[in-house]
Amino acid sequence: MSHSAPTHWNQSWRKQSWSELESSAWDVIIVGGGITGAGIFREAVNAGLRTLLVEQHDFSFGTSSRSSKLVHGGMRYLRNRQFSVTRESVHERQWLLRAAPHLVTPLSFLLPHYNHYSVSRSALHTGIIIYDVMGRIWKHRSYKPQQIANAIPFLDQHGISGAFHYYDAEVDDSRLVLRLLREGAALGGTALNYAKVERFLRTRNGTVCGVQLRDFSDMEHRHTAAVQAAVVINASGPWSDELRAILNAPARLRKQRGSHLIFPHKIIPLQQAVTLYHPEDRRAMFALPWEGVTLIGTTDIDHAADLEAAQDEPCASQEEIQYLMQAARATFPDLDLTRDDILSTFAGIRPIINTGKALPSQESRAHLVWEEEGLLTITGGKLTVFRRMAWDVLQSVRSRLNGKPPFPTRKRFFNKLPVLPADLPMSHEDWFYLAGRYGSDTPHLIAAADTPDLTQIDPLPNLWAELRWAARSEAVVHLDDLLLRRVRLGLLLPDGARGILPRIRPLVQAELEWNDARWAQEVNIYHGIWERYYSPNPIG
Repeated sequence: MSHSAPTHWNQSWRKQSWSELESSAWDVIIVGGGITGAGIFREAVNAGLRTLLVEQHDFSFGTSSRSSKLVHGGMRYLRNRQFSVTRESVHERQWLLRAAPHLVTPLSFLLPHYNHYSVSRSALHTGIIIYDVMGRIWKHRSYKPQQIANAIPFLDQHGISGAFHYYDAEVDDSRLVLRLLREGAALGGTALNYAKVERFLRTRNGTVCGVQLRDFSDMEHRHTAAVQAAVVINASGPWSDELRAILNAPARLRKQRGSHLIFPHKIIPLQQAVTLYHPEDRRAMFALPWEGVTLIGTTDIDHAADLEAAQDEPCASQEEIQYLMQAARATFPDLDLTRDDILSTFAGIRPIINTGKALPSQESRAHLVWEEEGLLTITGGKLTVFRRMAWDVLQSVRSRLNGKPPFPTRKRFFNKLPVLPADLPMSHEDWFYLAGRYGSDTPHLIAAADTPDLTQIDPLPNLWAELRWAARSEAVVHLDDLLLRRVRLGLLLPDGARGILPRIRPLVQAELEWNDARWAQEVNIYHGIWERYYSPNPIG
């Protein structure tokens, strides 16, 4: 493996990539830079295909930076009798734990049972057993009330009959996408953010054979390119119907919003995840420790079309925030939680295939692939099964691809982690944190850092050095790309990390080639985005 610093996604990369788009002979164009597109990109590159991925916003801008952070089978899918979805998901969870260590990490879950529950304790126990059997593990156990009180003393103890302990996994969803894309790009694929599809190119018989792109990364000069390929794949998640509308295809999605609250860890000091049930409708949710904070979610409601038209990004509604707070207060009554304790909020849109179920939560999370006039669309599904989704869509167009490669290719989705150096300028814990998120880039990230920047941003596990690296080498176009998706400080620190912007500025401004006026402009834009969509009181 080469030890030279990677050059893809540096400041000159974008201009060069746009200059070569039309002259390159592409096998596959993937529209959508979330986890589904990133998985397809990685597997297509593995197969030796000339692969281009384009994203109209930033990489992972949509659902893949706004997920519930869980890599899981979904206990609630068992209750909805979606057994195949659960089985596939727990299998992929186990693969991800092996394939992406320190990025996808085990998460201990406590599932309490109360005497007033309509579901019996034995029924919960049976569900846990089925869940473990499907994942080919046996790590669950039961807790007595006193054991629960010792483990989580601030959990509601009134009427508790016991609990069950099992394991799922969690991830920094945006870093998962970035790692797949960067490792695919290092092997020859091309991935461009802020590249919007304006129309499809057609053959004489009307079959889709490419895309007309416009560059939205440059505020002054917006390049265009007509790019042809053997296969065009629509992996744009919640925007799949909007892209299909260019073909006048009818809508097939039911967009569902899931909203979340983030609290400082010191406010809700969980060491393991807890399933909680809303006191009014008994709907199951969770609270989990994540990236140095505590996250509570999620809602599951239809995302109205008028909101889609009025907002640039989804956000938690006031009703959703109140709903989540009710569940948090009921589950942790001794903590006296108030809305003033909330650090931030966020909401994501799930692209669910619409089957007309009465309640959003009853819709299946299975994915679906179909073709319209040569355009392949894949949607539905969930983050955990992105590898299976990639295989399914690529296998369906194998006959149209150069060399007809077999899928799965059985090649790595994730490079092996770099070797732990002997002269490590940080703790082993910090090294593995970086290695999971940055993979082969980790030695270069450390080499590019000044020693004082190889320290944590208290009270988080993030290091200051991540900011410089992201600005230098991770296709950052705007400040919100950096603070909401590359290094998640906008979610994890008070006031969207406003208080440490003076420390961040000298780390990133020169790397991004922003003058003082551009920095000031980006700060103002970022503050507006955070206040509208991510603050404790979002206004949409």
